[in-house]
Amino acid sequence: MIETIRGEDRDHWSNEWLSSRQSFPATGNFDLVANAHGVLLVHNDDIVEAGEGLDTHQHRDAEIVTWVLDGVLRHRDSAGNGGTLVPGVVQRMTAGRGIRHAEGNATGRLDGRPLRVVQMWVAPEHAGLEPGYAEHDFADDLAEGRLVVVASGMPEHAHTPAVSIANRHAALHVAVLTDGQTATLPAAPFGHLYVARGRVDAVGIGRLDEGDAVRTTDAGALDVTAVGGAEILYWEMHTSFAR
Repeated sequence: MIETIRGEDRDHWSNEWLSSRQSFPATGNFDLVANAHGVLLVHNDDIVEAGEGLDTHQHRDAEIVTWVLDGVLRHRDSAGNGGTLVPGVVQRMTAGRGIRHAEGNATGRLDGRPLRVVQMWVAPEHAGLEPGYAEHDFADDLAEGRLVVVASGMPEHAHTPAVSIANRHAALHVAVLTDGQTATLPAAPFGHLYVARGRVDAVGIGRLDEGDAVRTTDAGALDVTAVGGAEILYWEMHTSFAR
C-alpha cells in the first residue's frame, strides 16, 4: 500500500516565530502512537525565526533525530551536551528515562536568517534507557549523490558511520540528488519518504514536490529520480506498533 500526503495537506501549527508542518499531528495533546506509521511518531519540518527557539523542556522515551536543512541550530541539554548543528550533520538524542534540553535558531534577531529543520521521533524498543547524545557529519558522503544511512539501529548498519538509535528495526536514509540522479529506496514493511527539497519522480507514484510525503506498507524497493535536484529523507522500518 502506498499513501501520498501532499505538502499542503500536512498538519500545520504556527505562532509568532515558528511554522511547523507535520507528517503526524504532534503539537498539542495528541496520541502519538495512534497516529504513527511504523515506529515513526513525529516528523516535523519547522521554520524558526532568527533569535527564537524553545526554552528548556523535557522529553522521555523517544529517539529524537534532527536534520538541519537551512541555517544553524543551537542545542544544549541536561546531560551536558551542547553546540550547534548545520546542514549535513545528523543529531540523535536518546531521551530515555528523561532529559531536558533547549534548542533554537543560533543566529541573532539582527541577522534575520531563519532556521529550517526536520525533527523526527522514533520509538525506542525499551523504556527508561540512559539518556544519550550523538552526532556525525555526512556532508562529504552526501556530496557523492547516493543514498546514505545517517541513523540506524539495524544490525547490518552497526559498522557504518550512522549514528545509533535504540531500535534495531529502523534506519534513516538521506540523499542529495542532482538533476536526473536516481536513488533506490530499500524495500521495507513500513517506509516514510519525505521530499525535503526540490522535486522527484517516483516509480509507480509520479511527481512529488517539496513538502510531499509518502507512507508505504509492505512495498518493494522504490526508485526515486530527481527533477532539477532534490533532497530526500527516507525511514526504513521493519516493525510497527500493535493496534
